[in-house]
Amino acid sequence: MLAEKRQQLILEMLKNNGIIKMQDICEKTDCSESSARRDLQLLEEQGLLVRVHGGAKMKYSLQREMDMSGKENQNISAKEAIAEFAAKLIRDDDVIYLDAGSTTLALIKYLGTFSGLTVVTNGVQHASALADQNVRTILVGGQLKNSTKALVGSQTVSDLQRLRFNKAFLGINGIHPKYGYTTPDPSEAAVKQVALEQSEKAYVLADASKFNNVSFVKIADLGAAEIITQELSNELFAHYSSQTTIQEAKEK
Repeated sequence: MLAEKRQQLILEMLKNNGIIKMQDICEKTDCSESSARRDLQLLEEQGLLVRVHGGAKMKYSLQREMDMSGKENQNISAKEAIAEFAAKLIRDDDVIYLDAGSTTLALIKYLGTFSGLTVVTNGVQHASALADQNVRTILVGGQLKNSTKALVGSQTVSDLQRLRFNKAFLGINGIHPKYGYTTPDPSEAAVKQVALEQSEKAYVLADASKFNNVSFVKIADLGAAEIITQELSNELFAHYSSQTTIQEAKEK
């Protein structure tokens, strides 16, 4: 097998598992340990992985967060499919929490048809869009985070702790089988944690790019919420569905 092909297989193995052993690399690519070692060294020099004793692990960037305009322009068709699917889980007279984020924003256009619906949100942009749909909306207080247009901080947390929700719909930055749900900002993580605690049922809306990613702050383990996402590969689905329920929305 050519070195380039081996290296691609190594990266695919890492994407699916997070960490791989030298023995597994050799068996999968039918190569010697010396060849596998050279591949790992080259991939590490390219910043694509981190070598550890007996193998390699995924390199996580603990990424900085994009602003809302950047998020809205990514994976548009997947977000639309996820939002349309999520709307089918809502019922008349529900009280729901809608997290700030681009995928949750896509959900709002489906909410105007529900009777007696109340939506609580920390998203300023979301509150405006909900008003346009004539949906009863409660905007919690707090400090405005300019990049994501989200309200965060102690006031936001305090407001949410006084409320209860039938359902919460959360955005997320990273989903990982070991590190759970993560986000770059501790203040946003605190808001999401409280929303989870105050909800009878919680859903994470996330396109496939969020899987196997890790950000700075852990929000919760995977079992704390169900995931609504686009169609996943069989391997990726099996890897995560053992820890939480995954509902797949088909892209149009």
